[in-house]
Amino acid sequence: MAKVNVKDLLDAGVHFGHMTRKWNPNMAPYIFMEKNGIHIIDLHKTVVKLEETCNALEKIVASGRKVLFVATKKQAKEIVAKHASELDMPYITERWPGGMLTNFVTIRKAVKKMNSIDKMKKDGTFETLSKKERLQVDRQRAKLEKDLGSISEMVRLPAALFIVDIMREHIAVTEAKKLGIPVFAIVDTNSDPRKVDYVVPGNDDASKSIDLLLSVVGEAVKEGQSQRKADKEKIKEDGGEKTAESDEEFDA
Repeated sequence: MAKVNVKDLLDAGVHFGHMTRKWNPNMAPYIFMEKNGIHIIDLHKTVVKLEETCNALEKIVASGRKVLFVATKKQAKEIVAKHASELDMPYITERWPGGMLTNFVTIRKAVKKMNSIDKMKKDGTFETLSKKERLQVDRQRAKLEKDLGSISEMVRLPAALFIVDIMREHIAVTEAKKLGIPVFAIVDTNSDPRKVDYVVPGNDDASKSIDLLLSVVGEAVKEGQSQRKADKEKIKEDGGEKTAESDEEFDA
């Protein structure tokens, strides 16, 4: 796991919480002090919790499962999209589609619709449509791409969620909890840490803070992916054979 120290976190502004009047009392264990009406996060606690988070995520990824990254706020969406893309992990940065987890079958149908439009364009069917129909199909495809593009390859529910700003993404948190999917999150002083399984106390508004924390988390995911690759190679070397069904499960 990439090592991060208090100075790194300090330089990125991870310690800046919200105004004291906006605080959530349940974040008290992670608050170091109050300064000029702002709560200051205890970065020593952040280092510890970040390590716990990374260790857990590494194990999940090493088992071949996916982590869904979620951040729709302006200052976080591009950062999350960049890191998740580099890690080949699904992400939501436009808006959370209601029922994304709890009604996953419907979401998959929407993805299939998007794929069927792509197929129409490849096999020439698209060209047989009228100009008006082609325009309607293109608009539908663009909307589906915007909402679902980054999760189009996600054929099953994710093993975990990593969220930036659990107050903004409260629907995602609720759906995950309902299905027993663990939630990892950057949690600021205005949020309730009890709502997530793995808390990373930190500034969830500043781009530098989000980028640094995602970089550390990303390294843990990469280590999990490397472990996964090594395990698969070892199975091949040992002559181990898996059925198509179990291998698909192994890659879930």
